[in-house]
Parts: sequence; structure tokens; C-alpha cells
Amino acid sequence: MQIWRSVDDVPTDLGRTVVTIGNFDGVHLGHQHVLRRARETAGEVGVDTVVVVTFDPHPIAVLRPEHAPPTLTSLETRARLLAGCGADAVLVIPFSREIAAWTPEEFVDRVIVSALHARAVVVGANFRFGARAAGDVAFLAEQGEAKGFGVEGIALDGGPQVWSSTYVRQCLAMGDVAGAAEALGRPFTVRGEVVKGDQRGRELGFPTANVPTPAHEAAPADGVYAGWLTRLDTGERFPAAISVGTNPTFDGERERRVESYVLDRDDLELYGVPVEVAFVERLRGMVKFEGVDALVETMHDDVRRARELLG
Repeated sequence: MQIWRSVDDVPTDLGRTVVTIGNFDGVHLGHQHVLRRARETAGEVGVDTVVVVTFDPHPIAVLRPEHAPPTLTSLETRARLLAGCGADAVLVIPFSREIAAWTPEEFVDRVIVSALHARAVVVGANFRFGARAAGDVAFLAEQGEAKGFGVEGIALDGGPQVWSSTYVRQCLAMGDVAGAAEALGRPFTVRGEVVKGDQRGRELGFPTANVPTPAHEAAPADGVYAGWLTRLDTGERFPAAISVGTNPTFDGERERRVESYVLDRDDLELYGVPVEVAFVERLRGMVKFEGVDALVETMHDDVRRARELLG
């Protein structure tokens, strides 16, 4: 997988390509559907390279930052998932107000024609681009006819509600990680390096691996979940009971965190280890307990239910 961080980074000797364009946040089933069709199109037109054009930061974060949605995937994770769906290269356009002002034709000329030498472009049927989102699939097809590339707009048969990043965020906001997984085609995950917490879980008999959750990144609603923790350095995967929230039983804590207790393991040393936490099912919402004994009793029940769910 090649990643180009700007149009200027694209090799000048790049041959003809098939191009698909979008934010691809989450790389959900709709995105995967478009990527599969781009890969098929490459075979049909005799082109080896499928290029995904995406944007960082999200355009809304630049144009209307107060309305910017939390991201479902980091740029690194997005590229990895796109590669798994058949992309050979990702062109990351660093979005700015200057680029937002490009007319649709300017975007076609600079990116699709001059930089990527597109033989074909495959996008979602509702694709819009250029200043004020003035360009659509019909305009893109006109440009393609005049400039030597084919265009296909893909209707997302799964329905725009299910196959959308907005829908996935709505599921996560409700704690419906199973619904999010259905739309993504895989469990929702967060990645990060394990940091040292207050070690209260260890004192209670449930040592946890704590992963920070930056405000701009999506996470499930506060609660307790069954899922998996994977060490990214070794590939080892462990069943886990996962808490998301601020630990309301203990006053004064305000930092939101993802804490994973690996079932029946108190011997793991994970500080500083990069991990991925995958959410499978919600066990319960977050509760403020009257005392530590009630909390520990419920945590034992959480572990039992997580073990049953994860087999």
C-alpha cells in the first residue's frame, strides 16, 4: 500500500488508474461495496492500480468545525482497511479552505486527470465534490467523456441509513455496538497505547488495560461491553470485559477512558503496549454504586456474562 500525503507526492510516472473518492470514515459496508466495484472495473479496463482519494482532516472539520463528527477511524487505520478492500494506493488530500474553493472542474483537472491519470472513476451515487458541493456524478460523467475516463455511480443496495458513517456513529452513541458492527461488517474498534491509570481495578481484583479516548475520536456510549483485546505487537487476542466511561462510583474522575479487563488474567504487563479493543456486545449501562462491594459483585457478573458471550 502506497500513501501519498498530497497531490505533489504522486509519482510522475504513475500509469493509468481506477480512482474512487470519498471520506471513507469507518470503511463501512457501503465503502467496501464501492471498493469492490473499483477493483472489478480495474480488471475490466486492464488497469493494475486502484487509488482511493480521501481527505484529512474531514472537510466539515475545516468548513464547520463546530459540527465536525467524531472520527470512526484514524487515517492510519483507514488506509489499512482500504488496502484490505483492494486499494493499491491512497492519496490523502490535506483539506483546507483553499482546496474547498476548487471548482468541480478544477478538482477533476488537478487530481483525477493530471495527478492520477484516471481510466475510470467509481463513486457512490450521491457523491458531491468541488466548491459548494456543486459537482455530482452527472457532471463527473460529462467531464469523463470529454477527458478520457469512464464514470460509474454506485447505488448502495444496503440503504443509505445502514451503510453510512452517520448511522454507525448513531449506533455507538446508543451503545449499540452490535448494530455498528452490522453496518461496518466487523466489530467497531479503538486503538492506542496502554497507559498507566489509577490502578483501582487492580486493587479490586480486575486489573485493566487503559486506552485514552481523544474527544475527536468516536467511542461507544458509557457502559460495560464484552469484546476482545489484541496486542498489536504480537497479535495475541484475549477475551475481555470493557468499561467505557468515567467511573462514576469514585468521585472526582472526569477523564473518559476505555478500560479492558482480560478475562481471568492478572499476569499481563501491557503498559506501553499498542492494543486494539474490539466491541462485541453491550452488557449494561454505566451505574454509580453505593459502595465498593456492590461494584465488585456486579463486575463479577459482567465477567461471567462476557465469558458466556465470547465463548
